[in-house]
Amino acid sequence: MTTTTDLPIEVRGSSTRPLGMSPARFLRDYWQKRPLLIRNAFADFKPPLQPDDLAGLACEPAALARLIVHDEKRDRWQVNPGPLSEADFANTPDSHWTLLVQDVDKWDADVAGLLQHFSFLPSWRMDDVMVSYAEPGGGVGAHVDQYDVFLLQGLGQRHWAISDDPMAPKEFRHDVELKQLAQFEPTHEWLLEPGDMLYLPPGVPHDGVAFGGPCMTFSIGMRAPSQAELTGDLADHIAERLPEELRYADPDLKPARATGEIDRAAIDRLRAALPFAAALGDDMLRDWFGRFITRYRNAQVPAPLEKPLTDAALAKQLAAGAQLLRHPWSRLAWTTGRTGCTLYVSGQAYPATAALAQQLCEQRALSVDRPLDGTEQGLLLALVNDGHLLPRRSRRRR
Repeated sequence: MTTTTDLPIEVRGSSTRPLGMSPARFLRDYWQKRPLLIRNAFADFKPPLQPDDLAGLACEPAALARLIVHDEKRDRWQVNPGPLSEADFANTPDSHWTLLVQDVDKWDADVAGLLQHFSFLPSWRMDDVMVSYAEPGGGVGAHVDQYDVFLLQGLGQRHWAISDDPMAPKEFRHDVELKQLAQFEPTHEWLLEPGDMLYLPPGVPHDGVAFGGPCMTFSIGMRAPSQAELTGDLADHIAERLPEELRYADPDLKPARATGEIDRAAIDRLRAALPFAAALGDDMLRDWFGRFITRYRNAQVPAPLEKPLTDAALAKQLAAGAQLLRHPWSRLAWTTGRTGCTLYVSGQAYPATAALAQQLCEQRALSVDRPLDGTEQGLLLALVNDGHLLPRRSRRRR
């Protein structure tokens, strides 16, 4: 029995087998499983697009283009989004820059012709052909894509480094606009020639750098919508088709035991009312509903304080007998789950204690007449600074 560790990571293609194997074997052994370098995947490959044509396309207002320049000495990256101009290209340095243009197959029929070589995949899985042109040293830095991609070398040479280590760190740098990896330790490195093709499944760290001279790469990317996108669109699709009279209902309602609490019975009713709520855990359902129901039909949102109060200033006011008035547009609810109690206010979540959360929901004018713990003090300060609670000095009789 062949295991994934026995499979070669580099093969040689031919005119009859561009993948170096049958499509069925490729899909079985490599697709969304492990990287594969295919030497000579496209024999005698001639790029269907020239660099000048790509630069011209990048100047079109409707084109999706980026010009990325790397200051190697200071490790600074400059990203210039399209549409670009002739002046942008005239000001580029002699090296360490790259031009990226997405959806080139929508603009150029010859580039679109590359997709016929991938007909063994469902056509609806195809996203676009992105073309990159780079001068020596040009690239976008080590990164991770969340979709399958075939990287076809079209002009010049590009040095590719990848990591197929499943434990490789994937944290991003915070000092650059690009989503670059903070750490990258390659496990494989190659120099690709025209016609060579590198397949990468989702989540494989990689870094491609133009080597020796001008370089052009054709990236055939797959469409891979996130679960968030799928869920959001499905929810919209269902919502448009559900009758208006189908609503959250509680004919089994019992007297509230705690004001403002989203209790177990409410969560069970949500599961019955929502078409796909059965797949959601209780904590996720509670968190979504708490944010939703306190935002529901709010016409206005309280404005945060221009000059936030300090913890000491608020404590001083409360000690002097000040009340905290709830803003009339603030809606409140709370719930308890595995992570503790959460108070929801106008769509925002705040760590709380059940005692204070219930008190805030019960009383529109809150007087603090007991010691508060750290969570409670932090909650009141956050609600005051976010504009949901308004301090009012007490009026003492003379």
